[in-house]
Amino acid sequence: MIPVILIIVVIIAFSMLWPLAIGAAYSPSSMKVVRKMLNMAEVDDEDVVYDLGSGDGRIVIEAVQRYHAWGVGVEADPLRVSWSRLKIRKLGLQDQVKIIWGNLFHQNISHATVVILFLWGKTNEKLKEKLQEELKPGTRIVSYVWKFKGWKPVKIDRKERIYLYIIGESDIAEQDYDETNPRLIAEYWE
Repeated sequence: MIPVILIIVVIIAFSMLWPLAIGAAYSPSSMKVVRKMLNMAEVDDEDVVYDLGSGDGRIVIEAVQRYHAWGVGVEADPLRVSWSRLKIRKLGLQDQVKIIWGNLFHQNISHATVVILFLWGKTNEKLKEKLQEELKPGTRIVSYVWKFKGWKPVKIDRKERIYLYIIGESDIAEQDYDETNPRLIAEYWE
């Protein structure tokens, strides 16, 4: 009995610690914030939404259910991957949503039209080169809480700290960016 309990404890510990090594702890976004992020990116039925660090899958599930997009989640935690896949199967969305168990730095994200991020600031910075190399011009990147240093957000929701970037438009020198310009400040959605 003790070896079984020990194995369970090790699996749970691994599941909780492994994502920390890659770039973020599990901290689910509220559904209000999820909807604001997807609205800010103007997600529609032609989009392929990638959530890097997808946790319980709520963002890609919402993108499919509410906006009729396609969804791909990438998650390092095997327990959250299993939970996400169960939810997706229960909802009958397995033809529109895919959850990948793996390291977000090693996944091909070139098919994305929208990328959602709620990672640590340092992780975002490590991702910049990958995003620039793999994403097509016009691809929208939504970052919750953390800004990309040196990139100019196209829209900002100051209240929720949500930043929208567009490949080919946002990845410019920071000194050219004026955060006080009202044109760049997103409306607050209720």
